[in-house]
Amino acid sequence: MTTIRLTAAQAMVRWLSVQMTEEGERFIEGVWAIFGHGNVAGIGEALYAGRETLPTWRGHNEQTMAHTAIAFAKAKKRRQAMAVTTSIGPGALNVVTAAGVAYANRLPLLIIPGDVFANRAPDPVLQQLEDFNDGTVSVNDCFRPVSRYFDRIARPEHLLTALPRAFRVMTDPADCGPVCLAFCQDVQAEAYDFPESFFAPKVWKIRRPAPDAGELADAIAAIKAAKAPVIVAGGGVIYSGAEAELAAFASAHGIPVVETQAGKSSLDFDHPLNFGPVGVTGASSANAVCEATDLVIGLGTRFQDFTTGSWALFKNPARRLLSINVAAYDAYKHGALNLVSDAKIALQALGTELKGRKWPAISGLQADWAAATVAVKAAPASDNALPSDMQVIGAVQRTASKATLVMGAAGTMPGELHKIWDAPQGGYHMEYGFSCMGYEIAGAMGIKMARPAADVICMVGDGSYMMANSELATAVMMGVPFTVVITDNRGYGCINRLQKGTGGAGFNNLLDQSYHVNPSHIDFAAHAASMGAVAVKVATIAELEAELHKAKGATRPVVIVIDTDPWPSTEAGGAWWDVGIPAVSTRAEVNAARANYEENVKLQRLAD
Repeated sequence: MTTIRLTAAQAMVRWLSVQMTEEGERFIEGVWAIFGHGNVAGIGEALYAGRETLPTWRGHNEQTMAHTAIAFAKAKKRRQAMAVTTSIGPGALNVVTAAGVAYANRLPLLIIPGDVFANRAPDPVLQQLEDFNDGTVSVNDCFRPVSRYFDRIARPEHLLTALPRAFRVMTDPADCGPVCLAFCQDVQAEAYDFPESFFAPKVWKIRRPAPDAGELADAIAAIKAAKAPVIVAGGGVIYSGAEAELAAFASAHGIPVVETQAGKSSLDFDHPLNFGPVGVTGASSANAVCEATDLVIGLGTRFQDFTTGSWALFKNPARRLLSINVAAYDAYKHGALNLVSDAKIALQALGTELKGRKWPAISGLQADWAAATVAVKAAPASDNALPSDMQVIGAVQRTASKATLVMGAAGTMPGELHKIWDAPQGGYHMEYGFSCMGYEIAGAMGIKMARPAADVICMVGDGSYMMANSELATAVMMGVPFTVVITDNRGYGCINRLQKGTGGAGFNNLLDQSYHVNPSHIDFAAHAASMGAVAVKVATIAELEAELHKAKGATRPVVIVIDTDPWPSTEAGGAWWDVGIPAVSTRAEVNAARANYEENVKLQRLAD
């Protein structure tokens, strides 16, 4: 056996650089790194030596570096991913939140934090936390519950098994998620005679599991028996690349399609069978067909509570669930009739068996909803009042093109964009599995790196911007252009509305409600400009539209700030959401909200 002597870190970098996709690209496109004593000597030296075959980028925050990687993987439909390396201690722990984002959204992310010394000679090292009862524990064990695969590299030869296992997880459509390889810092620098065959290029193919014949027969029978089926399109449609198959299947059989946050833009917004967004942040058109349906066909969705109206949306007593999902865990939820399969393969198989079967058209609902969205997105009649967030979205919509991809993550924007943004196929990116504040700017950079031809527009509130904005400077330095629209409603407007809507007093959400000695006067445009972005604050919707037009074709990030009213939201559409309201309170408003809550709870149907 021919061997090559390398440090463990050098071997890892060399191996990563030759793991390929079916399209001939590296599966790990590059590595985000913030170096510290736990990874600079070992992994840092290896990345420098391998910089021509595996790029390394420097970020400003470990969490947001990982957000960039996650957004890249999502925009690439899980066909490629990125790695993140950190030092031990706080650097590693900063990534745990991002690991939760990747885990909830079923997205590949390779996390390589430095770890303590395997030989324990210098213990305790800087940033090491000591467990009084377990000598094997380090802070990296915090990654265990938010990793699909976790391993600790305590000997160089561990890489021979750990790396293939990690890639098996990241390239498996059913198990896909983050992987953590905690790399002991002394082991990174140790040499070992690795088999040369270990570094032979490998192509990782994404499996497309076909349906079981028995499950397929049951699914076909259920669909044929349905009087009013509806398809709930989730993110699995997009990850499968099944958009064309979904459009063809819906058109051939006249079955309405509604879209989750992850599934929005799987169909063009104006497709005749697209009834719009579903659930708590859904359209009246989509929710009407879901209330009446007798067969909910979940296609690549995990049936999050926002999708199902906390399981109170599907009101037909005769309704059944058919869940088509590549992950058996999701397919079996809530007593559903399950079809474990890749979405594209499942649609092809179902279409063959349902040939000639078509359900009656439903008319009027989509036109009514379109009229409602046009109304809330219209420019205000006067410039004297603060615009709503919906009017800001309207301005962005009027300046958008087929190349526009709008994205967000938390606060007001996910709900409003899901409801009223008219997304062309592939033109929507929302992190709403974890709804992580601070994902937005880093995520926009990751999307632009994945889809350089897209006109990426990041919609973010002032609260999320304050959570994490440092990767704006990274995007400037790397020359990654996108547009950021900051809606400044002076605080956490979305949660403030929820607080009031559940009977609570306005408290600790808006800046002016909080116990601050000095009032807040944050100049977001000046802040963004200080990091090198082109930044401007506008006073009106007309000015916003003019700046959005100017931003197209920019070579660095453009930030546009506008003050908005924190109170309005789109009243049309929507569904009930289960938020626990206190059973007793001194506030009459809370007691009234509790009474309404108890009535809605009766509508929940948790299993077929």
